[in-house]
Amino acid sequence: MKKSKRIKKSNSWKIKQHRDQFFKKSKTLGYRSRASFKLIELNKKYKFIKNHTNLLDLGSCPGGWTQVARQIIKSGKILSIDLKEMEPIKNVKFIKGDISLDETKSEVLNYFKENLDVIISDMAADTTGNKSLDSIRTNQLCTEILNFSKDTLKPKGVLVSKLFMGDDFIEVKNLAKSIFKKVNFFKPESSRKESKETYLHCEILKTL
Repeated sequence: MKKSKRIKKSNSWKIKQHRDQFFKKSKTLGYRSRASFKLIELNKKYKFIKNHTNLLDLGSCPGGWTQVARQIIKSGKILSIDLKEMEPIKNVKFIKGDISLDETKSEVLNYFKENLDVIISDMAADTTGNKSLDSIRTNQLCTEILNFSKDTLKPKGVLVSKLFMGDDFIEVKNLAKSIFKKVNFFKPESSRKESKETYLHCEILKTL
């Protein structure tokens, strides 16, 4: 019975994907995931990725956001990090690692040799089936990135991170406002309507 439910759920997911305009478009344009369009929309609205940007992409696998960044950035550096292996992208440095570990953070600083212009993150915790728990765990990742950004971004740096609308949303929002002068929230059209995800856009560090 359980196996039958899993098969039904899998088939339903496949049907939904094939009906999804952004899924189809990603295949047509050669993007590795439909998530590419989320970053395209975010950058169209806030214009934070430029030709000379030094950018860190966290939770980069399979590489959809890195692809978008690489199309824009020609003279800046891009470093992508994920716990999973990612297929190489030309002129992009990839590290298979955990950004919460000090050794990975050191690798980031050693690679760029200076503070960053932009940090982007589409990281989400592995789903457990408990939406409330999944939201809390993903928002904890966002919290860690916010704290990490304090020491790694340039004064006018930008952070963009996935965030779920949940019980701890206000806590993350308040943390962001304590670190950055400008804090915005944006849900791209390419985000699925049923998803609780939104994106945090922060810029200009406060003087601590």
